[in-house]
Amino acid sequence: MDTNQMSYFPIFMQLLLATGFVGGTIFISNLLGPKRNSVNKDKNFECGIESIGNARIPFSVKYFLVAILFVLFDVEVIFMYPWAINFREMGLEGLVKMGIFMLLLIVGFFYVMKKKGLEWE
Repeated sequence: MDTNQMSYFPIFMQLLLATGFVGGTIFISNLLGPKRNSVNKDKNFECGIESIGNARIPFSVKYFLVAILFVLFDVEVIFMYPWAINFREMGLEGLVKMGIFMLLLIVGFFYVMKKKGLEWE
């Protein structure tokens, strides 16, 4: 595989364009948008419920478990993208490796389902 610095140029250009677009959009909307402050707009808002009492209320562990499982399975899907792009170049060896990866993913998913990690009570 012959790579040089110029082969990374399109990636850097896309990164620069995306960053510039987001930054420019935020900057222009800040300049053009209305600025009206009031007592009600400056209050903290959390799901329509008034904030009363201590903020250190314990959360259910299920909330964090679902969040961690979401991130875990999401990252595993990200690993499938390069494989899908280079599917033909990897041949049978790549197919076998992805099959093993998918098997481990499915075993992990069924383990979570058996332990009732995604069920709310």
